[in-house]
Amino acid sequence: MTELPPLSLYIHIPWCVQKCPYCDFNSHALKGEVPHLEYVAHLLQDLEQDLPLTAGREVRTIFIGGGTPSLLSSHAMQTLMDGVRARLPLAADAEITMEANPGTVEADRFSGYQAAGINRISIGVQSFSSQKLERLGRIHGPQEAKRAAELAAALGLRSFNLDLMHGLPDQSLEEALDDLRQAIALNPPHLSWYQLTIEPNTLFSSRPPQLPDDDALWDIYEQGHQLLTAAGYQQYETSAYARPGYRCEHNLNYWRFGDYLGIGCGAHGKLTQPDGRIVRTVKTRHPRGFMQGNYLDKQHEVAQEDKPFEFFMNRFRLLEAAPRADFQRYTGLDEHTIRTQMDRAVAAGYVTESSEEWQITEKGKLFLNSLLELFM
Repeated sequence: MTELPPLSLYIHIPWCVQKCPYCDFNSHALKGEVPHLEYVAHLLQDLEQDLPLTAGREVRTIFIGGGTPSLLSSHAMQTLMDGVRARLPLAADAEITMEANPGTVEADRFSGYQAAGINRISIGVQSFSSQKLERLGRIHGPQEAKRAAELAAALGLRSFNLDLMHGLPDQSLEEALDDLRQAIALNPPHLSWYQLTIEPNTLFSSRPPQLPDDDALWDIYEQGHQLLTAAGYQQYETSAYARPGYRCEHNLNYWRFGDYLGIGCGAHGKLTQPDGRIVRTVKTRHPRGFMQGNYLDKQHEVAQEDKPFEFFMNRFRLLEAAPRADFQRYTGLDEHTIRTQMDRAVAAGYVTESSEEWQITEKGKLFLNSLLELFM
């Protein structure tokens, strides 16, 4: 019998003022006005159609991503959140995160979002260098980024996050560390610190910029990691750092192989059913099709033989130990089905094993792909 994992909700807002050259998310440059209430009405209908897949579970976390969710008016956000609460049982202490761009952040709108129930804001800063921001196609400047962080801090939210990138075009070690120092000075409870990667089908992939080489990237990572650790941040996932008690619960649920309902353009969902099947859903990518009421693009069941790979692909992104009991609990498979592969992973020094848990090692983190290939 499969135990039903905790349930999260992801909501996608697809519009941006303009498309960034590095971005491969499902975002669309805005032509004209955001259809605020019309889109929210479609989101709630999409949610309604998926309710049978949730088995009546309460939602523990909500994440509103994009695109740029902060293009949505606070009135539309209130309508959306009221609609979600009317359709789904929401945990009393649910973490409700919204992504925001510094350029689209207005003080009154922020407090409007807070009134709607948003208690965590993730601010897409990316860099504090005007020149680097311009190179990344960002429409905000360093001062707006600082103002947004100060606003978020002043609101007394449950938490806020700053998104920062490193390994930017022509970025020196000193420039990367300077970005990090400025971010730390704003005292966010959570910092996401990503390395810029060139993704297919982006402007950067057709015209690649000059990025720092592997040695330079390693120096940036090593010294940046030391800076963050010294400032009291603990790394808990490949690119996520938090002060104690401020990890992002929504992302933790993804990596622990929890369930999530995905609504809105291009959103993905993973939903375990009471009979043990795991159903994955993908929603229609383009706003035009989505807003004609064609919400579901694809749906499939995860094959039994794919479950171990999917479980460990998520689980081993986290630096915390994985309880061995979770494997059977969330996949419905007996541990003996992966015994040979796990023995190999332990023998290779990728994982250590105790009677209760598995722990990925430093070597396992470095050779994550080789580790995961064992379970394919």
